[in-house]
Amino acid sequence: MQLKNILCMGAGYVGGSTMAVIADKCPHLRIHVADINLDRIAQWNSERLPVYEPGLDDVVRRTRGRNLFFGELSPQVIAEADVIFVSVNTPTKTYGQGAGMAPDLQYWELSAREILAHATGETIVVEKSTVPVRTAEAIARILNTGNDERRFYILSNPEFLAEGTAMHDLEEPDRVLIGAEPTPEGQRAAEVLAEVYSHWVPRERILLTSVWSSELSKLVANAMLAQRVSSINAITALCENTGADVREISRAVGMDPRIGPRFLEAGVGFGGSCFRKDILNLAYLCEQFGLSQEGQYWKSVVDMNDRQISRFVRAVVESQFNTVAGKKLALLGFAFKPHTNDTRDSPAIRIATQLLAERAHLVISDPQALDNARQDLAGLEGEVAFEADPYRAVEGAHAAILITHWPEYIDLDYRKIYSVMVRPSFIFDGRSCLDHPALFELGFNVYPIGSPPLVHD
Repeated sequence: MQLKNILCMGAGYVGGSTMAVIADKCPHLRIHVADINLDRIAQWNSERLPVYEPGLDDVVRRTRGRNLFFGELSPQVIAEADVIFVSVNTPTKTYGQGAGMAPDLQYWELSAREILAHATGETIVVEKSTVPVRTAEAIARILNTGNDERRFYILSNPEFLAEGTAMHDLEEPDRVLIGAEPTPEGQRAAEVLAEVYSHWVPRERILLTSVWSSELSKLVANAMLAQRVSSINAITALCENTGADVREISRAVGMDPRIGPRFLEAGVGFGGSCFRKDILNLAYLCEQFGLSQEGQYWKSVVDMNDRQISRFVRAVVESQFNTVAGKKLALLGFAFKPHTNDTRDSPAIRIATQLLAERAHLVISDPQALDNARQDLAGLEGEVAFEADPYRAVEGAHAAILITHWPEYIDLDYRKIYSVMVRPSFIFDGRSCLDHPALFELGFNVYPIGSPPLVHD
């Protein structure tokens, strides 16, 4: 197959970012990113992209209109494509069998049927979305229902991107995983995709596996990373009650080469589009095969995360003399992590929701995620304001609650902040990243995650 045209169905975070890098590294290829959401396409064609990711703007500016194009999904772009990446949403089901755990594959199936209707000749179809094991087999059944000479080859190519460092992860990946069917045709299709990545990724980092191993590897990787977060968070309550400091424990444990330091930063909980969804998917898969204890083991990782959020909110309320009704609370950060505008499954959503249920007055501040925060909290009862300037957000507040560890929040002038807050003034460090003794010296009552509070009599 002579590869000329690549189509990505889905102009979201993964699809847009991945195709931008492929276009940048492979200027001989024509890349088309298509979506049925025309507002999103308009944003990709504007100066304000729908995704905030450091470095993404520069790559899009270099390639857009040259060999990278954003447009409406149409029969023509499907027909012209040699390789089609499918990067559509696979949310957790909210209805029917598997509700709350199984992935909803309706968008994937619709994409497959669009490909079947309009593709021509030989077409490589690449799973880029996170999907359950054996999805490729199901998609192949759909695509092979045609009674013609067309040929479809299904590959699994999961993404391993960390938001905030996605461009580095794409340009210098630690591995590229390509799963293929165990047939000569499947292996040839895998080599076509491997050749694309080999323009900038060393071949020893391009791992070829079976399609089923590739699909499951993505779920297992996210589950193990989330497990580390929940494990260190499970220690925070014990630290707060014993006088230990979870930051010191993380450092000591992380220096063990068998463990390592990554994903051992304690906080209010993990978020993002993948961890919860993928862990519940894995738990559901276990249960489907009668492995109930294994399924409960993985589900406990999510349960621990939910408990951490509720425990944090309870500490806010109890320290405020058991009521936050009518009190102004400033939430510093709403994105689920710094260097992104993504708020999907952010702990901030549930923290804000629970505090509003306690009748607090909230002011939300974030450098990049305020538009998404407005959407996430739309329709909730209670008083919510949005303020990009953190100094204005804390004016007249009883408490400042740090949720997202943006670097600029660590470097704020907390003396200035203390001067404009209501007395007694409280700071809740949901990421254990601030200088707690210094804040206490300024006059704050300081409640960190993972170490005892510093409270003035």
